Amino acid sequence: MTAPADVTAALQSKFPQATLRPSGDHPALNLPIAEVFAALKYLRDELAYDFLVDVTAIDNGVEASPRFTAVWHVYSTTGHGYVRLAANCLNDEKPLAPSVVSLWATANWHEREAYDLLGIVFENHPDLRRILMWDGYPYHPLRKDFPLAGIQTPLPDLEVAELTGASVKPAPMAGGPFVSSPGEMNLTDAEPSAKDESWNERSEKPASA
Repeated sequence: MTAPADVTAALQSKFPQATLRPSGDHPALNLPIAEVFAALKYLRDELAYDFLVDVTAIDNGVEASPRFTAVWHVYSTTGHGYVRLAANCLNDEKPLAPSVVSLWATANWHEREAYDLLGIVFENHPDLRRILMWDGYPYHPLRKDFPLAGIQTPLPDLEVAELTGASVKPAPMAGGPFVSSPGEMNLTDAEPSAKDESWNERSEKPASA
């Protein structure tokens, strides 16, 4: 098993600009975004971190600069250890990060999700498009300036719009915050619900009401 200190030392020796990142669990380093691809390839090929666990990002807030930080988690199936790499995306309007699909095919969906929900553009991705929201959706729902209750948006499918009885559809149970009841109870009853469900009540009324 590769010791965490050895992994950190190896990365910093190979990439002198790498700095330690505060972490309560696994070895973690910050890198310049331009060095991320080479560092991940080095982890895979030289240090046996052969499994890509996740690709995600952090929205540091609308006032922060850089606003977005891309994050990669990799795991060694032989050394049984994790490493976290993070890099700031320098373009706040169109945050860019390198695609690692050529290193791990599973990065395809991870990167599409981060693009869909946070707006991170992964350069050289073979097919970068939304994976949860529909094509043409104008927002990124995991950004910090996206409201909890969602934003009313025209539905792309007229048939779906007719079934819902509306041309726009807000987030389910719009009007959080969302709460759940503590203690032992039926799991259905414990499902989080909104304090303000007035939109749902209005939508359930007959059209003539």
